[in-house]
Amino acid sequence: MGPELTSFTQTAGTTSVTLMATDAWQHTRDGLTRLWQRLQPDRAQIVSDELDASREEVLRAHSAADQEMLSELRLRWQGYLRRLLLTQRESVENLRRLLGGVGPEAATHAAQITQHGTASGRARIHQAGRDMHIGER
Repeated sequence: MGPELTSFTQTAGTTSVTLMATDAWQHTRDGLTRLWQRLQPDRAQIVSDELDASREEVLRAHSAADQEMLSELRLRWQGYLRRLLLTQRESVENLRRLLGGVGPEAATHAAQITQHGTASGRARIHQAGRDMHIGER
């Protein structure tokens, strides 16, 4: 496996695990399942079940702030995707499209975000360039 494919599967595995904790997960899960159905139909149901189990693990890991578990899951999915793409290299573009154009080239094109906030008195400002979770009550 070349360095570009290695880098892509690392990014794709990490992105897949990250998406497991977002609203975009169902779309991503369905797309990954369809990819396996097309390329390795005998493994599609196993992978579908594994996606569901992994999502539950991701949600538990996020709740417990368990970075070690999240790292394990990223490595697991990097491995699954690497093995799939080793046998079906032409599917790299399908996976890249599904995951929103992730890959070494996409990673170098970060969006520029400019934010301005003004608060007075006892006001608070919470700003983020992506997801934000605030646990205040």
